Amino acid sequence: MQFRHIKKLLIVRFSSLGDVILTTPLIRSLKNKYPEIEIDFCIKNEYVDVLRYNPYIRSIIVYTNTDGEISKLRETIIGNDYDLIIDLQNNYRSKTLLQGIKKPVQKFIKHSFLKFLLVRFKVNLMSRMPQIPVRYAKTLRNFELDKQGLDLFLPKDIKADLPPGNNYIALCPGSKHYTKMWPYDYYIELGEILRLHDYTVVVFGGKMEKELCKTIAAKIPGAIDVCNDDNLYKTAANMQMCSAVVSNDSGLIHIASALQKPILAIFGSTVKEFGFTPYRTKNKVIQDENLSCRPCSHIGRANCPKKHFHCMLRLTPIAVYQNLSYLMSAK
Repeated sequence: MQFRHIKKLLIVRFSSLGDVILTTPLIRSLKNKYPEIEIDFCIKNEYVDVLRYNPYIRSIIVYTNTDGEISKLRETIIGNDYDLIIDLQNNYRSKTLLQGIKKPVQKFIKHSFLKFLLVRFKVNLMSRMPQIPVRYAKTLRNFELDKQGLDLFLPKDIKADLPPGNNYIALCPGSKHYTKMWPYDYYIELGEILRLHDYTVVVFGGKMEKELCKTIAAKIPGAIDVCNDDNLYKTAANMQMCSAVVSNDSGLIHIASALQKPILAIFGSTVKEFGFTPYRTKNKVIQDENLSCRPCSHIGRANCPKKHFHCMLRLTPIAVYQNLSYLMSAK
């Protein structure tokens, strides 16, 4: 793709937390390679903080999903006269927003059929697929990312709640989907093991995980519950204090990646081929490689369709601790 005639560019990715963070290598690589390009970003209101302080973005266009807003946003986009639009959402809503805009639009290829084959028939044609940031970059032909990781820029006045000096390990037990959640009693058992090895457990989560985090922290002596009302900056400031992060396949993996933390990622119903593994940071993905029913979904499910939940139950706390210990000691 020829960029020398592009002066104004719009990226569309409405949600979610992890997906938006994963766009940041593309934003940075574009701006550094073509500094004359002005980059705007269209995003849902609840995820604006991911990009609020990003120095590579000129302007954020906020999508609040209210009645009649699509037509107003379309008028704004037309008025901004972009030379190129990159649709990384590529769903019905983004297509509706961009309908009738007579500008070049490059759409993210989701490989939906390949995911369908893998989930439904266990035919794996995705084994050589790169991670999502690289797939985003492939939306632009012949464009390559730099070798850096994810970006998350915090306000200068944000401070952690955790006192310095302790050997903190972050546990992130939440997810939007049950089949992506390692059992909470396993997190408790892991926390006990960590405590016996002189670590202080810090439990992370958002508004939807408050009870879960409270329960886990209460069962681990000395554990600290820093769950909050989806305050991204406070979560990141506290996570910066941790030596490593243990997390389900959720958005907190990508916050930890942006902070360059060692990550032990626990995958149940989903698999690495979908591309959402930690990006360019020290990490280990632990999963059951021998289950014929995996993956049962590319986004997660409300329950185990086989009723046994072996994909998570077979990943024992001692195995997770051993993998975490190895990860932290590896150079």
